Amino acid sequence: MERYETTLTTLRDLLASGELSQSGRLPPERVLAGDLGVGRRTLRKALSALEQEGRILRRQGRGTFVNEPSASHVGQLEQTFEHTNPIEVMEVRLAIEPVMARLASVRASRCDIDRLTRLADETRTAEDAATYELADAAFHRKIAEAARNVLFLSIYDALADVRRDASWSNLDENARCFNRQALYADLHVELVQAIAARDGDRAHQVMYSHLSDVQAHIAEKLFPAADPVD
Repeated sequence: MERYETTLTTLRDLLASGELSQSGRLPPERVLAGDLGVGRRTLRKALSALEQEGRILRRQGRGTFVNEPSASHVGQLEQTFEHTNPIEVMEVRLAIEPVMARLASVRASRCDIDRLTRLADETRTAEDAATYELADAAFHRKIAEAARNVLFLSIYDALADVRRDASWSNLDENARCFNRQALYADLHVELVQAIAARDGDRAHQVMYSHLSDVQAHIAEKLFPAADPVD
C-alpha cells in the first residue's frame, strides 16, 4: 500500500506541475512505470484512482489524457474551497447524491451495476482505512457517473477536490472506525441492490440514510458534546 500511495502522490504532483504529459497525453504505461520505478500493477491502480478523481481520461486504444478544467473554473473553485467546510460539503452531498442514486436506478447500464457490485464488495473486504477510502470514493463516483448527468458529475468532482484537502482528510480518518466502515459497506450493498432492481425510491432512501449518518458523525467530531455538569 505504501508503494501505491507514493506513486499516486507523485502522479498528482506531476500532473499539477504539468511535467507529466506531452500535448495533454500521458506516456505509455510501460514508459511511465519505468520512469517511476514501479510495477505495472501499482501504476494501473494509481491511474484508476486518478481517473476516479476526474484528473485523467483513459481511452481504450488511444491512451491516457489529462483532464484539464479551464483556468477560470479552477480559480473560482479554489476561491470557493477556501471558504467552505466539511459541514457544508455534507449538506451539498445530501442534496445531490440521493438524487443521483435515483437517476442511476433508471440509467445505469449492466456494466455500471457490475462495477458497483465489485466496488461495494471491495468496501466490505477492505483490510485497512486507506483501501476502504479508495473503494468508497470509487463507489460513490461510479454512482455519479451512472446518473448520466454531466452537471451533477461536475459538482461531485468539485466536492471530491474539497475532501482531498488535508484538514478534511484528517477529519475523515478520525471519523471512521472499523464498525462504521462495516455499516457503510452494508449500505453500499443495499444501494447496488436498489439500483439493480430499478427501485429509485429505495436508492434515494438508502443513500440519504448513509450520508445522514456520515454527516452526524462528522458533526460529532467537530462539535463534541460538553461533559455533563455534576
